[in-house]
Amino acid sequence: MRILIYSYNYYPEPIGIAPLMTELAEGLARKGHSVRVVTAMPWYPNSEIAPEYKGKLYLTENLNGVRVQRSFVWISRHRSFKNRALFEISFVVLSFFQVLNGSRPEAIFLTIPGLPVCVPAAILSWLYRTPIILNLQDILPDAAVHVGLIRNPKMISLFKWLENFAYKTATKISVISDGFTENLLQKQIPQEKITEIPNWVDVNFIKPLDKEDNYFRQENDLQGKFVVLYSGNIALTQPLEILIDAAIKLNHIENLAVVIVGKQEALERLERYCQRKKATNVILRPFQPRSKLPEMLAAADVGMVMQKHNVISFNMPSKIQVLLASGRAIIGSVPLNGTAARAIKKSGGGLVVPPEDAEALASAIEHLYANPQLVESLGERGRDYAKRVYNFDFILDRYEELLLSLKKPIKKLSQLL
Repeated sequence: MRILIYSYNYYPEPIGIAPLMTELAEGLARKGHSVRVVTAMPWYPNSEIAPEYKGKLYLTENLNGVRVQRSFVWISRHRSFKNRALFEISFVVLSFFQVLNGSRPEAIFLTIPGLPVCVPAAILSWLYRTPIILNLQDILPDAAVHVGLIRNPKMISLFKWLENFAYKTATKISVISDGFTENLLQKQIPQEKITEIPNWVDVNFIKPLDKEDNYFRQENDLQGKFVVLYSGNIALTQPLEILIDAAIKLNHIENLAVVIVGKQEALERLERYCQRKKATNVILRPFQPRSKLPEMLAAADVGMVMQKHNVISFNMPSKIQVLLASGRAIIGSVPLNGTAARAIKKSGGGLVVPPEDAEALASAIEHLYANPQLVESLGERGRDYAKRVYNFDFILDRYEELLLSLKKPIKKLSQLL
């Protein structure tokens, strides 16, 4: 089958949607499908185009059996409406011509965010008479409005129109959790249009490894310490200051270290916070190469999932699957009625505490510190759950089945005459 994956993000971007779309594309290619990806020049999470891709309007690469067609995007580290608009417009316009530079796809797999790209995808679907699978990794604008990222009434109206347009023009909508399904049903999206397929993890890549004979522990003087690790996005919805506050409350535990791995720009802000609060047991480190991710995760005793109290209930961080697969216990400082909390509880691989509550978080960390057998048990249950529920091979089969269900049968000559 000829499959077009339309995504803002792809390899070599190390976190977020990029690894998921890369694994999906390469997995489908290994199954014998002809996979083409139309994406932007790599820009995330540093908000600048990677050095080897700068100065190019278009670029085509062949990576692990996948044809990757990239286009320039306007990107700036300065957050503003103007810069975001230029980013969206540049990708929508330039990527459209990349799609035309290739064979007609039999299915378009469009991942959201962002929303404006649903317009060129719909035009292409009409031109090619090709079905669209809309893959929702977030529900916009609900999530952005809920946390105050979008406040302008006209902008909210525009994004709501784009959202409705995306749902209307999609043949099928794949969602990553039951919270997404509930949201769409409330918006009168037909049940038969929705397919629930969770995000996955490659359990052969992310797996339990030795904790002590570990480069990350050695490089950061963590041998013999109880390590609490947060690795990932540090933005409006992740209150890492609360984790630092919890660490301060645990200063009496000499061999405990809280490690935060993230974008350099965000780490600089947290470094100032640590200095102001005199946090001596917090270590801040930049993102590691993806090839070293399994070993970095293995350096931890506990992996953290952090959300603010106002995060919309259906939000489902993909790091949950990754932490479960790593065989490490999880603490989720997340809304108790949200999708993330349900996923952690259902897995049996972690504890859930109220969000933005440093006292409760410190208490949960100390409880696990004092109960190493519980830490081990949570890690084992989480790993087992990831292998059963989030295994990439199993989920890849489900996506392939969904794609093939949309393939138009070849008409026999007798039917055409």
